[in-house]
Amino acid sequence: MGRNGSGKTNVLDAIYYLSFSKSAFNPSDGQNIKHREPGFFLRGNFTVKGKQREVECAVQTTDKKVLREDGQDYKRFSEHLGKYPVVLIAPQDIGLIWDGAEPRRKFVDAILSQVDRIYLEHLITYTHQLKQRNSLLRNFSESGHVDVHLLESYNVRLVESGEYIHRARQCFCEELAERVKQHYGYLAEGAPEEAGITYKSDLEVSFAQLLKGSVQRDLVLQRTSVGVHRDDFVFTLNGYEIRRVGSQGQQKSFLIALKLAEFEVIKAKMGLKPILLLDDIFDKLDDYRISRLVTRVAEGAFGQLFITDARPDRTRSILTAAGIKARIFTIENGTFTSAWLQT
Repeated sequence: MGRNGSGKTNVLDAIYYLSFSKSAFNPSDGQNIKHREPGFFLRGNFTVKGKQREVECAVQTTDKKVLREDGQDYKRFSEHLGKYPVVLIAPQDIGLIWDGAEPRRKFVDAILSQVDRIYLEHLITYTHQLKQRNSLLRNFSESGHVDVHLLESYNVRLVESGEYIHRARQCFCEELAERVKQHYGYLAEGAPEEAGITYKSDLEVSFAQLLKGSVQRDLVLQRTSVGVHRDDFVFTLNGYEIRRVGSQGQQKSFLIALKLAEFEVIKAKMGLKPILLLDDIFDKLDDYRISRLVTRVAEGAFGQLFITDARPDRTRSILTAAGIKARIFTIENGTFTSAWLQT
């Protein structure tokens, strides 16, 4: 707890950093460094399946980022992904509803990359091959000469990874949609509202044929115009896009249901409960939906949780009423004080 701007969200982001090797809010490592400081250092102690691990992350303006586990530096940060799963619910998540398709693809990719190592490898390969193919298309367009055989060799590798990604996303979307529907129904019990997710992809037909048929258009555009990099996941309420028909409370409820579904998927696939980070989630939810969410927490469905709120009395009241054991950390001028909540 603490006033706005006191650093509550930074604490959650530090936990997120140690899980994903990057910030949840700013993709640029350099912009996460405090003004007039040379860098930052994070250390976290995690207990997973009874074993204690120490994770460290160091970022400096003059050197490359370092991520290590139990004193051993990672050569590839992707090797760390999924070891210490974290699910974050934050106000910025509204971009998943309001923004274009890219944030939704990244959301799905982040989950699948944690629970499916093969998916992560195909995603890395696809991203690399896509860049290479786009560069080739620019060269062909500028030179006026097209090497069909060379282009086909790029297509083959793109198709293999693209088709795996498409199948994985399709299966995952079906599972995620059902879980979102259940969680949203729980939060909005009694309301005539049904949440859904629809997967939209070019790859409903042969990817290889799509690439062959789009060559002339790709040469004009100087980029690959078909593929899973154009996929979208449409969020709906009663069959309509929620960004067009949903109130702020309904959209917030959908996002919470989405993240709780993410939590369940990771728990089921990995056999452990992710750390759940709830950043200022009580705003824009009515008292009934807050009560339903906290009741689910009190039932023990989750493992360790971190909650931030700028209104201490509200949080104390909510947690006390639910009988939840909690430790209150108060941040003021960069300093922590803590005490157990009396329930």
